[in-house]
Amino acid sequence: MSQMLPYIPGATTVGLVYRDGVLLASERRVSYGYFVMSKSARKVFKITDFIGAACAGLVSDMQVLAKEAAAYANIYTYEKDRPISVRATAKLMGNLLFQRRLIPYITQTIVGGIDDDGPSLYVLDLLGSVIPDKYASVGSGTEIAMGVLEDEYKENLSLEEAKELVKRAVKAALARDAASGGSVDLLAITKTGTKEETVTLT
Repeated sequence: MSQMLPYIPGATTVGLVYRDGVLLASERRVSYGYFVMSKSARKVFKITDFIGAACAGLVSDMQVLAKEAAAYANIYTYEKDRPISVRATAKLMGNLLFQRRLIPYITQTIVGGIDDDGPSLYVLDLLGSVIPDKYASVGSGTEIAMGVLEDEYKENLSLEEAKELVKRAVKAALARDAASGGSVDLLAITKTGTKEETVTLT
């Protein structure tokens, strides 16, 4: 396994709960070892109108996991005639990951959104552990990004404050983590729905 590690792509992906919802973000670089394969890969996904996921790891595994989760969430909504909760979506994705534990999806995932209980955020590892938190980071730039989040996060941030904090965290990681880079995709989730934005860090 240690011989394969250089070929597992890195990333810097963050998420946090702010006053009115959840903000998810990830940069776009895909690198294998010393080779930058792409500068335009999306690692932030809309699962439902009020739930999203941001990932680090193999892009193909992220895409399949997000599509599976979205399909099951739609089935749940159709059968129960009500939207799926953020916690249920996180547990659903955790179950999908655990089912694949012998040949796992190589992805770390942050799931966030808003429901009747308000905004919430969960962190999942590749074996499906589901851990609630107010802010999180996954990927090869985690240690650097978490240092910024730990230092500057506070309750009841506005959307603009949350965006600035997320951008500072990702920018700090990009400066030190060669596997992360490029522009940054943001997904803001509130009770009115989701809004996507791509920013270039200077």
